[in-house]
Amino acid sequence: MIKVNEQYFEIVEDYRECFDEELFANRYSDILDKYDYVVGDFGYEQLRLKGFYSDHNKKAELSKRFSTIQDYLLEYCNFGCPYFILRHLSEQEVKKQISELQSEADIIEGNKLQDVKIQPSIQQSENE
Repeated sequence: MIKVNEQYFEIVEDYRECFDEELFANRYSDILDKYDYVVGDFGYEQLRLKGFYSDHNKKAELSKRFSTIQDYLLEYCNFGCPYFILRHLSEQEVKKQISELQSEADIIEGNKLQDVKIQPSIQQSENE
C-alpha cells in the first residue's frame, strides 16, 4: 500500500520494476485523485502520469477507461518503456487492509512468547 497526499494506492503492474515511490510522490498532482487508476511511464528519463477510470464508470470517455490502458501504452509511450499501473484504493479498502495488518501484527506479537525457550542454568559453587 502506497500513500501520497492522503490518497492510498496499490501496485497492479510494475513493468521493468520502475516504480519509485519518492519520484511518484514528487510528480503526483491532486488532479489525479478523481481517477481509479494511475499509469506512470518513463520517456527520456521523465516520469509521466495519466489517470484512467474503472470500466464500470459509464460516464467516462471510452479512451479513459481501464480497458484502454494497453492501447495508451502502445500508442503514446515509447516502445518497451518502463511503466507501472496503480489502483486508487477507496476509504473502505484502506480501513480493511489496515485492520487486517493490525490483526496480523497482534497475532505475531502474541506468538512471540510461545517460541521463547528458557534454558535452566546451573550455577556451580566453588565448594563442589
